[in-house]
Amino acid sequence: MKQFLIQENDSGQRLDRFLKKMLPHLPQSLIYKWIRTKHIKINKKRCTPEQRLQTGDQVMLFLSDTYFLPEPSSSPMTSQPDMTFLQAPSALQIVFENEHILVVAKPVGLVVHCDNRKTPDTLIHRILHYLYDTGAYHPETEQSFTPALCNRLDRNTGGMVIAAKTAATLREVNRLIRENRIHKTYLCTTVGTPVPEAAVLAAWHQKSATHNTVTIQDEPAEGFQKICTGYRVLAKNARHTLLAVELITGRTHQIRAHLAHIGTPILGDTKYGNNAENRRCRRKYQCLWAFQLRFSTDANTCLAALDGLTLQTPLPEFVSQEFPTFSTADLLL
Repeated sequence: MKQFLIQENDSGQRLDRFLKKMLPHLPQSLIYKWIRTKHIKINKKRCTPEQRLQTGDQVMLFLSDTYFLPEPSSSPMTSQPDMTFLQAPSALQIVFENEHILVVAKPVGLVVHCDNRKTPDTLIHRILHYLYDTGAYHPETEQSFTPALCNRLDRNTGGMVIAAKTAATLREVNRLIRENRIHKTYLCTTVGTPVPEAAVLAAWHQKSATHNTVTIQDEPAEGFQKICTGYRVLAKNARHTLLAVELITGRTHQIRAHLAHIGTPILGDTKYGNNAENRRCRRKYQCLWAFQLRFSTDANTCLAALDGLTLQTPLPEFVSQEFPTFSTADLLL
């Protein structure tokens, strides 16, 4: 017989999902069978796969010990915690931090999660290293939770990313994002000026199943999802325009592809942009930056204190390069 004592960061999740994390080598069908036949119980009582775990619960598995022998791909029960994150730097540009969340400014060129190159230097690894060094993360005592990112940015887009320090925070931030209650504003430089100079655009978006690109069109069609993107002109020069862009929906490459669709691509965007202008300006990365977050939260939640909070980063370098007289004093968002 094995048992797990549910800790704070294990609580709130379904029993079947917790067991899948703890016993990844076991078929899910077996887990469901054992729950149904009362070989798995919570606090010595019958349970269901969808039952939500609470701190202090005892998950009891009345099974032969042979099911818990280490597998070639070791399980969380038997393996040491993965400390790969220590190979990444721990230095971060912190915008905001409390006991629940960490908001950082991701530099351009850094991936948020491990990609095909398998580099250990990712944003999440830098965050884990920082939290480990500051004592906010103890991987050796966690059973099923690791601090995680709540939003993500492309490698070549910089700006604010939210990380949740606890499981409860992760669930709450994800809920607020789904309900469009964390308002995201980006700054970008476009080739040309959109007409009109302020609008909320609606279109339909489809991500390619085989290529890391998206298609935008003006009419609905099967497989396409509606998107909404708001923008406002902040400054102009002879060739380029500085925009504040509000991401109302959050689809893959939405801002980049949507602005390109209306004829004003982002400067430096090699996927959807004007490559001749990119070469002329020697821009290898898109001039797109996640500049501001505004929180609208509920009372009696772990994020209640953040209600009404507005966070923003310093202006990105491409703004001062293209629009040297522009300052945050001109930016009334």
